[in-house]
Amino acid sequence: MEKAVYLSLLLDFYGELLTEKQRQYAELYYNENLSLGEIAELDGISRQSVRDSLLRAEAALTHTEEKTGLVSRHTRLMREVAAAEGVAEKLEALNEKLHSEEMKGLCLELRQYLAEMKR
Repeated sequence: MEKAVYLSLLLDFYGELLTEKQRQYAELYYNENLSLGEIAELDGISRQSVRDSLLRAEAALTHTEEKTGLVSRHTRLMREVAAAEGVAEKLEALNEKLHSEEMKGLCLELRQYLAEMKR
């Protein structure tokens, strides 16, 4: 996974653990794609101060992920949900030939569980 995307995901999960400034700068940098200079100009500080704050935020985010593994588990779960959705599609396609009301109901139930898991 690309570093910026990964850090944006970490920010979504653990952003509340950062200081207000760290979270603000990280959101502007990773989610809004502002440069260090643009962020510095917005806040009236040096580019280096923004960079230092972002480095501290990255360290805190990655440290938290190393300890909890929530993003890793979430990513794995989403891959497994996608795989299960593929199986549901195959079952639905098979049921086009079989015309089983029971299988149709089970496929619908499976889709509902998968949709709930994605929330």
